[in-house]
Amino acid sequence: MQNPDIKILNTEVLSDNWYTLNKVTYTVSKKDGSTETQSREAYDRGNGAVILLYNTNSNTVILTRQFRLPTYINGNKTGMMIEACAGLLDNDNPEECIKRETEEETGYKISKVEKIFEAYMSPGSVTEILYFFIAEYSNDMKITDGGGLEEEGENIEVLELPFEKALTMVDTGEINDAKTIMLLQHLKIKGVL
Repeated sequence: MQNPDIKILNTEVLSDNWYTLNKVTYTVSKKDGSTETQSREAYDRGNGAVILLYNTNSNTVILTRQFRLPTYINGNKTGMMIEACAGLLDNDNPEECIKRETEEETGYKISKVEKIFEAYMSPGSVTEILYFFIAEYSNDMKITDGGGLEEEGENIEVLELPFEKALTMVDTGEINDAKTIMLLQHLKIKGVL
């Protein structure tokens, strides 16, 4: 059900070069009963899914490392980010998406995933909802080297790290990706590893 206190007046496409950046003008009802017209920009890149693979026998997790231009522009000297495997839904349901992305990026073919929650990652400017998953992996699930799809310009390094080292890397700032931190903390809080 739509919020009756919000009325969209106009949506203007500012850019649709990679994803879509809209300028939305709307009215909002205030607590005192008056209305106010506001304009905001919203970046629509679609919804996504993210997964943290873990192994209870070896107490390890699978993460990825790749170049992220926005972080480079904002002071990340190398632009490289250590992250959990993730991708856009591309019209798939979240579970099918994350299974596909896991195989493409990490080389692990998983069949069973557990959805743990959904979250807006930057609700002030980005429309994306991210679906969070975890899944147990074993060495026999490794069917390729991973690394992503060349035709999508992906150049992904697959990392298998001890769980405690990954947690320490959050403390040292080596891992500073929000979705990855949330997943690592989930495993710690739930006592999975």
